[in-house]
Amino acid sequence: MYDRKTLFRTTISMAWPAMLESFFVAFVGMVDSYMVSSLGHEAVASVGLTTQPKMVGLAMFMAINVSLSALVARRKGEKRRREANEILCTSLLLIILSAIVIGALMTVFASPIIHLSGSEPETHEHAVEYFRIIMSCMVFNCVQMGINAAQRGAGNTRITMRTNLTSNIVNVCANYLLINGHFGFPALGIRGAAIATVLGTVVACGMSIFSVMKPDGFVSIPYILKDKIHATKSAFISIIRVGYSVFLEQLLMRVGFMLTSMMAARQSTAPFAAHNVAMNVMGLSFSFGDGLQATAVALIGRSLGQKEPELAKAYGGMCRRIGFAISLFLSALYFFGARIFMRMFFPTDPDFPQNPEIVEYGVSILRVLIFIVIFQVSQVIYMGCLRGAGDTAYTAMASTISVSIVRTAFAYLGAYVLGFGIVGIWFGVLADQISRFLFGWLRFRSGRWTKIKI
Repeated sequence: MYDRKTLFRTTISMAWPAMLESFFVAFVGMVDSYMVSSLGHEAVASVGLTTQPKMVGLAMFMAINVSLSALVARRKGEKRRREANEILCTSLLLIILSAIVIGALMTVFASPIIHLSGSEPETHEHAVEYFRIIMSCMVFNCVQMGINAAQRGAGNTRITMRTNLTSNIVNVCANYLLINGHFGFPALGIRGAAIATVLGTVVACGMSIFSVMKPDGFVSIPYILKDKIHATKSAFISIIRVGYSVFLEQLLMRVGFMLTSMMAARQSTAPFAAHNVAMNVMGLSFSFGDGLQATAVALIGRSLGQKEPELAKAYGGMCRRIGFAISLFLSALYFFGARIFMRMFFPTDPDFPQNPEIVEYGVSILRVLIFIVIFQVSQVIYMGCLRGAGDTAYTAMASTISVSIVRTAFAYLGAYVLGFGIVGIWFGVLADQISRFLFGWLRFRSGRWTKIKI
């Protein structure tokens, strides 16, 4: 048996920067929506329309990032620094080339993509404009995410926290200057919000590159240059072997997310605006699970690299217990703060007569979110534990079934068959989270994931 106090201290010391980083990423998304809401609920809906197609564009890079974190963590446990840097070098080459191609395609075909997402006449042009700006500069975001994934795998969660915190501050400040125009800057509306997001990612990319410029770092560009490390076929195969199922998982999950988003968009602009704010609130709860997931990937990968599967299980269990305590707190916060949250975005204002109606939609959605968060945080951690061990084929199967089938079916049932409209769609979200929780919990308990070699 391992000492729980030691496990707790080690987990928390790595988890708090990762959780804080994820929280501020989610928080800045909420702040974006809050600042854009000053332009009206159509603007909130327009930005919300871009979320799922953007995530489809990032699916490949999210798969590479999972591979990066898991492989670097495992190589650190095995004390194989050169191989870890080969993986980083190969991943960055793959990320840069792919981001240029995918970004160009997404920019050119922005209009039909947004139309497919469920845009209406009053939201289409603004959503297309926002989407084109974001996707044309996605290479900066992708490089930053890739380097940060490698740093998390090496256990350097504080570096990635500082990177994202700084970029979020830049994003918020640029939003203030460019959305409504302050201190002599032009009022660019939604275009200003998109430019602010890009500025934040450019700063984050620069800071991430700087973080791997230390010669003594486990992942290090000077070390790569000094030892003439380059992209290799073996590293590419390792990345693909771990990441291909995550890529398929992300694509198939996005089908489910897109279908749900399209159902929500077709409920009309007002309830869809409430839906997007609720998604941002849900992102806050996800951020804590995501931070603990990143911690689990690093600790489990290191433990398995050191041939200590029981220690890997102990770290996974500790992450889940911490996450469950956080989810109870968030559930209470959403219960008591639902109306306050929604009124922040849609205050009573004669210029926006639909706001009271939108607030009621939002409060009803957050009542469902109270139950969602209990399962959400735990399932994210369980799935992270499995991915950290390389058990990506199982997580792909579980997520595909849960999101593409369970979520879609229950959303349709709730919205159309039972007639609950936008609130019924969130029954699908709840069913999805319960399903993924059960898949993750059963697999984690089996212990099969500790025997996978990557």
